[in-house]
Amino acid sequence: MSVHKQAKRITTQVLAEMKANGERIAMLTAYDYSMATIVDQAGVDIILVGDSASNVMAGHETTLPITLDHMIYHASSVVRAAKRALVVVDLPFGTYQGNSKEALKSAIRIMKESGAHAVKLEGGREVRESIERILSAGIPVMGHLGLTPQSIYKFGTYTVRAKEELEAQLLREDAKLLDDIGCFSIVFEKIPAGLAGEVSAAVNCPTIGIGAGGACDGQVLVLHDMLGITQEFSPRFLRRYLDMGDQMKEAIGHYVKDVRSRDFPNESEQY
Repeated sequence: MSVHKQAKRITTQVLAEMKANGERIAMLTAYDYSMATIVDQAGVDIILVGDSASNVMAGHETTLPITLDHMIYHASSVVRAAKRALVVVDLPFGTYQGNSKEALKSAIRIMKESGAHAVKLEGGREVRESIERILSAGIPVMGHLGLTPQSIYKFGTYTVRAKEELEAQLLREDAKLLDDIGCFSIVFEKIPAGLAGEVSAAVNCPTIGIGAGGACDGQVLVLHDMLGITQEFSPRFLRRYLDMGDQMKEAIGHYVKDVRSRDFPNESEQY
C-alpha cells in the first residue's frame, strides 16, 4: 500500500517517505474552516495557509499587506478543519526578513496560537539565520525559491525566474543550503521545468512546484484559482478544475430572481 494511504495523519516524515517511494504530494491553499474541511476530506496531503489570502480573501493587489494576526486567524480556522493534512502557514512579509529573533517570535506565535504544524518562508541565503533559529526551536520550516511574491517590488514582475544561468546557479545553491540546514520541503515557483527537475533530484527533501513543471515531488495551486472562483488570474501553469465562479453567480442570480418574484420561500419552506 502507498505511504500516503497508510498515514492517518500526514507529517513531515510521511512526506519524506513519499518522496523516497516516488509518490507525488498534493498541496492546496485554504483560508477558512468550511473550505479546509472539503480540501482535507478530498485527500490533499498539505494545506497551505498562504499569504495569498491577502489577494483572494482581502482583495489586495499583492501579498504584502497581510499581517501576522490575520495569518493566525486564517490558520486557526484551517487547523480546526484539518483532520489528516499537514497544515503549513506562511510567515507574512515583515515578520522574518532581516531579524532572526523576530522571525522566531513570529513562528512561535503561529504555532502556539493557531495549532499549525509548520511555517513557510520565502528566500534562500538571505534568510538562513531566521530559518536556523526557527528550526532550533523545533518548528518545521518549508522553504520557497524562484518567484517569491513578497519580493515583487524588487523583481518588478511576476515573470519566470532563474532562466539565466547565473540566477539558476544561485537557486541550485540556495536549494542545497535549505536542504542541508533542515527544511523539510521547498516550494519552487515559476522556474524552468528542467531546472526544477534537476534540483528536485539533487536535494533530499521533497520539492513542491507551482509553475515549475512535473518533475517536482509535488504540486500546489491556490484553491480559489483552480476552482475558478478567481477568474482574472490565468497563468499557463493554472489548470481550472471547475468554473465555480460562473456557477455561483448563476445560482445567486436564480436566488435573487426567486426572492423578487416571491417564489422563495414557498409554503413548504416556511413554518
